Amino acid sequence: MQQDSTRDWITPRVQSHFLESAAVFQETAKHCLSAILQASDLLASRLQLGGKLMLCGNGGSAADCQHMAAEFVSCLTQDFKRPGLPAVALTTDTSFLTAYANDFGFEGVFARQIQSIGKSGDVLIGISTSGNSKNVVRAVETAKDLDIRTIVLTGAGGCLKDMADIAIAVPSSNTQYIQETHLAIEHTLCDIVERVLFGQSGN
Repeated sequence: MQQDSTRDWITPRVQSHFLESAAVFQETAKHCLSAILQASDLLASRLQLGGKLMLCGNGGSAADCQHMAAEFVSCLTQDFKRPGLPAVALTTDTSFLTAYANDFGFEGVFARQIQSIGKSGDVLIGISTSGNSKNVVRAVETAKDLDIRTIVLTGAGGCLKDMADIAIAVPSSNTQYIQETHLAIEHTLCDIVERVLFGQSGN
């Protein structure tokens, strides 16, 4: 009896999550297509000219950075063979992150790395569901000072979408739906970029 009672509220909750998430996906496809195409064009052109991709974000967005960097360096799918593409997640070096944050504060952990390894011709992707992450804001500011083009993945709010060269702003304020949609955008960017650079069949 207890199990049946629990299912009475779990089932509609599960259904609601998927339906609401799907609605955000549909709105993103409608409103963010132009920005996604611009971002893929920028990434492809900069990588083709010898630039690299750097990524930064916090929490789930930090995991997205690692995920996306791995797919650029390795591949999105084994069905499409191609050379690796240079991408670095600025979220992975725990020795640096803890040393710098301990000595100088957490807001500069991404900016310092960009200052150290970034160069004109690179691209920075900053990921922030709130659009206000202070260390991502600092990263974008530093990148712009170094003539590094910037792309941000955000939700509906925050200041980052007005700071970057290209903003892909998911039309939602719900963190989990924004994160789910960000992952789809990241996969799409990788898919488009590798096919622009290496053709429809790869090599």
